[in-house]
Amino acid sequence: MLLSDLVDLIKKGNSNFISANIFEDLNINDAASLDTAVKHQISFLEENNILKEKLDQTKASAIITTNNDEIVCSLKKFNISNIIVKNPRIAFAEVLDCLYKTINFKPGIHASAVIDKTAIIGVDCHIGPNVYIGENTVIGDNNHILPGSSILGNVRIGDNNVIHPNCVIYENTTLKNNCVINSNSVIGSEGFGFIPKDGKWVKMPQKGGVKIMSFVEIGTNCCIDRPSVGFTFIDEGTKLDNLVQIGHGVKIGKNCAFAAQVGIAGGANIGDGVILAGQVGVNNRVKVGNNVIASSKCGIHCDIEDGKVISGFPAMGNKSWLRSSSIFKKLPELAKKLRQLDKQ
Repeated sequence: MLLSDLVDLIKKGNSNFISANIFEDLNINDAASLDTAVKHQISFLEENNILKEKLDQTKASAIITTNNDEIVCSLKKFNISNIIVKNPRIAFAEVLDCLYKTINFKPGIHASAVIDKTAIIGVDCHIGPNVYIGENTVIGDNNHILPGSSILGNVRIGDNNVIHPNCVIYENTTLKNNCVINSNSVIGSEGFGFIPKDGKWVKMPQKGGVKIMSFVEIGTNCCIDRPSVGFTFIDEGTKLDNLVQIGHGVKIGKNCAFAAQVGIAGGANIGDGVILAGQVGVNNRVKVGNNVIASSKCGIHCDIEDGKVISGFPAMGNKSWLRSSSIFKKLPELAKKLRQLDKQ
């Protein structure tokens, strides 16, 4: 695709196009990072990226960037075509969607799929090899259910979802529209419910379900458990990275983002717009307010107010954590001085 055509695409997109400087209207074949790009490739650069110091070394044919005078002047100096927008990441995402077409799965049901006679399948669905669909399950239109996935009984799936290979969706699960579930994830597995009695564990039956709203994306190898009664709930627009565990009865708000190895214990309530970095743990029945940000390996043991930025284990205010972290390595010296003062 010609660079000028990509500029037209970005103009129509959501990155807030500002201007473009095309020194040579080459074909752009694909995209790459700034430090590995070669001729006929496009990249992007944000103003806080240290690679801006190495623009003289890049071989990219074009760069999407912000309206930063230093960067724009350097690009012009080195005759590198540039597209200036308010949000380079959005523009780059739109370019990637254009340059790299996704595999088109044709509608149809593979001969090896096993579908219960009581199941209802909508129009234009792709049902791949070795898929199982259980009794009284209803699947809407234009869904892609890829090889080896199992969808058990009494499941409700809306429209335009993609379920990647080897996923398992248990009974009493509802999945709305435009969701993506990546490979090997399990939705609606039994919650970890056991009652101690006489030194043994008595199982609490897990008869509830899971409700997942529209535009939710779930990474690979995630587990979302169902509770004994009621539902585990994930609201629209929320995104889960790989290896995320959502316990039974958890409620998650809209447009949250959880990085890899986040674990949320049963009954926790997570607000809207919450960001949990890698390996964050949330205790059972804890309430996390709207727009909270928790840094990596944070341990959340108590309720957190709206808008807080927290760190540490147990979690505390981020600034307090940073001050405390700077003191940790000095603790032996401080303890020695305290002992000396006690002796005086």
